[in-house]
Amino acid sequence: MPDRPQRIIIAITGATGAVYGVRLLQVLQNIPLVETHLVISDAAVLTLHQETGLQRREVESYAHVVHKVRDVGASIASGSFQSDGMIIAPCSMKTLASVAHGLSDNLIARAADVVLKERRRLVLMVRETPFNLAHLRNMTAVTEMGGIIFPPLPSFYHNPQTIAEMVDHTVARVIDLFGIEHALAPRWAGLKAAADSA
Repeated sequence: MPDRPQRIIIAITGATGAVYGVRLLQVLQNIPLVETHLVISDAAVLTLHQETGLQRREVESYAHVVHKVRDVGASIASGSFQSDGMIIAPCSMKTLASVAHGLSDNLIARAADVVLKERRRLVLMVRETPFNLAHLRNMTAVTEMGGIIFPPLPSFYHNPQTIAEMVDHTVARVIDLFGIEHALAPRWAGLKAAADSA
C-alpha cells in the first residue's frame, strides 16, 4: 500500500445520470484511506439540479478536495500528482470526444489525459443512446489508449426493487475496478446459491 490515501478523481459532466457521480462520492467519502478529488462541469451543475435537486455546494461537500473545471493549473492536471485513477460519472459525448482526441480543453479532459499518459485507470461512464458512429469510434479510441468504457447499464439478475438499488449495483461494479473494498451491493454467488435462497 502506498504511504498515502488512495486518490480517485471524480468528474461529473452534463450528461444524464448525475446520480452516479453523487453516489460515488457519497460511498467513497465513508471508506477509510480513500481521498476524492472532484471536478464538476458547468453543464453538470444544471443536470445535478434537474435530476437530483442538489446544488453544486451540496455535491462538493461529499468530496475531500474540489477543483474548478477551468483551473487547468490544478494539481490533478500534472502527472507528478499521484492519483490512482479517474472516474467520469456520467461522461457526456463531448467529454468522451475531448478525451479521445486529447484536447485537454478543460480540467476534466486534461486530468483524463494525464491519467491515460501515466497509465493509470480511467473509467468513463458514458451516457447516450443510441450511439452514432462518432461515439463508437471515440469509445474505441479511448479503449485503445487504456481507458475503460463503462456505460451505466442496470442489471436485473439480483432482482432490484428500487432505482437506488440499481444505482448502487452499478456504482459497486465501478468501485471494484479500483480494488476498493465495500459492502455496497451483494455479490453474485452463482445460480445454485440464488436458488437455495429463494
